[in-house]
Amino acid sequence: MSRTVAGILVDVLEQIGVRHIFGLIGDSLNPLADEIKKSKIEWIGVRHEEGAALAAAGQAKLTGKLAVCAGTTGPGSTHLVAGLYEAARDHAPVLALSGDMPRQMHGTDFIQTTEPGLLFRDVALYTEAISTAGQAPAVIHRAIAAAYSGPGVAHLTLPQDVLGLTAEHAVPSVATLIPRAEFVPNDTDVTDLVKRIDAASKIVIMAGAGARGTADLLSALSDRLKAPLIHSVRGKEILPYSDQRWMGGIGMIGTKPVYQAVQDCDLFLMVGTDYPYSNFLPQKPVVVQIDERAEVLGRRAPTVLGVAGSARPTLKLVLDRVAAKSDSRFFDHVSEGRRKWDAMLDKQADPTRSKDIIHPQAVARTVSNLAHPEATFVLDTGLNTLWSANWIRQSGKHRIIGSFNNAAVGTALGHANGIQALDRSRQVIALTGDGGFNMLMGEFMTAVHHKLPIKVIIYNNSALGLITLEAESIGLVPFKSAIEFPNPDFAALARACGAAGFTAKNPSELEGAISQALKAEGPAIVDVVVPANEMPNMPHVDITQAGHYAIAKIKEALASVRGS
Repeated sequence: MSRTVAGILVDVLEQIGVRHIFGLIGDSLNPLADEIKKSKIEWIGVRHEEGAALAAAGQAKLTGKLAVCAGTTGPGSTHLVAGLYEAARDHAPVLALSGDMPRQMHGTDFIQTTEPGLLFRDVALYTEAISTAGQAPAVIHRAIAAAYSGPGVAHLTLPQDVLGLTAEHAVPSVATLIPRAEFVPNDTDVTDLVKRIDAASKIVIMAGAGARGTADLLSALSDRLKAPLIHSVRGKEILPYSDQRWMGGIGMIGTKPVYQAVQDCDLFLMVGTDYPYSNFLPQKPVVVQIDERAEVLGRRAPTVLGVAGSARPTLKLVLDRVAAKSDSRFFDHVSEGRRKWDAMLDKQADPTRSKDIIHPQAVARTVSNLAHPEATFVLDTGLNTLWSANWIRQSGKHRIIGSFNNAAVGTALGHANGIQALDRSRQVIALTGDGGFNMLMGEFMTAVHHKLPIKVIIYNNSALGLITLEAESIGLVPFKSAIEFPNPDFAALARACGAAGFTAKNPSELEGAISQALKAEGPAIVDVVVPANEMPNMPHVDITQAGHYAIAKIKEALASVRGS
């Protein structure tokens, strides 16, 4: 039976399991909306199209399955683009739909004119306009296939008049529109990898997001090789914090013992990670890397072997072949360093270490202690990322989502809404700085409107904290009049939106406020006032950078005395 172009698009999305479309409705999308109303797909009306793209990205990052967002002609589409970089940079399959003016208006400089093909070209693996009904089935198929094959963003431009045209055929080959399968590496590469492992005595294994689902194999390999396991921030969730093999992260979201182990090892095995901060990786030729994406092999550190393959089958082949090691001195040394580092973290997270100041470390640890063991933590970007990622103690069943490759401020609310829509009974906790929350605070109303019971924890220091740190790291006095800002009463804002709001201004209020928020039936905000001058731990600072911090602090002190 023939259907409209809008109808066959909605039909195929429903067939492949898409449950939501996030967007703002507009005239060019009305034919699409009419078909969505007849389907089982839920329309989530956002307050800003960037929030729609972020919500879709959050879903896709969590599940690896296609998520969909939509914006209308012109500005509605341009607003989508910023949020779509989240899916693009974190390799999450998202289909972006942008409405467009009727074809007869093209080329006339009509109101809201844009060139969507150019606009989306940088962020999308595939971007195409559907200009005829006959073209539609094949183009829709190709867009979804491109999003999955990346994975990443695909984009379709939908002129209003084309959406209403009758298509004679449905989208073909729907069975092929699935996430890409794992693949086994070349046997020669596996043999070479095993030889290198057998010859090494001090091995460190680093796991990233590409190693998700391999906790059993990583643990077994660590035991076999007496090798410490470390992780990128995207890989933190793979194993529980309490696992004694799981030594911690690397870089600013990491530990000093891990950094030292990475520099001291004679084989550094990177599994499913394209960790970008090369200054924390070995600069000597000890790196071997396993990744599904051949193009990322060897681009971050001097690499002696790159193995193109999926983490699970590759680790299984390696585990079946490598010889067991008996010398645990390197592992034990790293473990002892971890115990000392953990003790320091515990002291810093103790709510009672100051009588009238809530330290941000205590906020993250309290949230971690009170959260459901299968909660999803959604982290925003900024200094708050360091507090959350370093002090949350994951259960092994927690999920941790954030803007880890795009590093965009203001993403947490949108991500959280998308994730919460998948399961309104799951606990979803967004941890954000006040700067990030202010950027897209309207998306909290999206949560209220659609009964998405997200819990938002705001580190309220009335400043862009990470910008201060970045200025000091190069010896500059922070531009305080540009960094500091006033905030509304976030708890009162939550209540004005029809949600629950709580405030904590001193340590005695912290646990109660967070506990009440987590128990609230609907969306909730906890406004936690923290100091702006709290310094994070520095797992590794070189002499030049240490000098810059010292110079900046001296300059700040002099400026304070002079009143400038």
